[in-house]
Amino acid sequence: MASRNLYDLHPQLQQKAASFLTACKLAGIDVAITCTYRSNAEQAKLYAQGRTAPGKRVTNAKPGQSLHNLVDALGHPASWAIDVVPLRHGKAVWDAADPIWMQVGQFGESAGLEWGGNWKKFKDFPHFQVRP
Repeated sequence: MASRNLYDLHPQLQQKAASFLTACKLAGIDVAITCTYRSNAEQAKLYAQGRTAPGKRVTNAKPGQSLHNLVDALGHPASWAIDVVPLRHGKAVWDAADPIWMQVGQFGESAGLEWGGNWKKFKDFPHFQVRP
């Protein structure tokens, strides 16, 4: 199962992620972390979705290509990406057309994160990252 632990983020991303989550909280937006580190096996399952397995395509990254899959020199998780979902009344808001996503995206960018919701080819609203 993919990690939701901020300590599985690369140290350079941990502080930015914490600032992002705090900004959301201060604005009254509850946010759930859905993924920090993801193993290559977990990435393979996600990549298969909508291709060789049922479901909607949720990633274009093959195993080892996602910033979620990175480890440090000792083999410990060191993801450069975090996935989140805003909550309303305790329920996940997955609808990308909901205005709450624009607020969440702006808070992420203000914290120094690149937001997948701004990508041109494949918008990934839950995804925030820092390129190593």
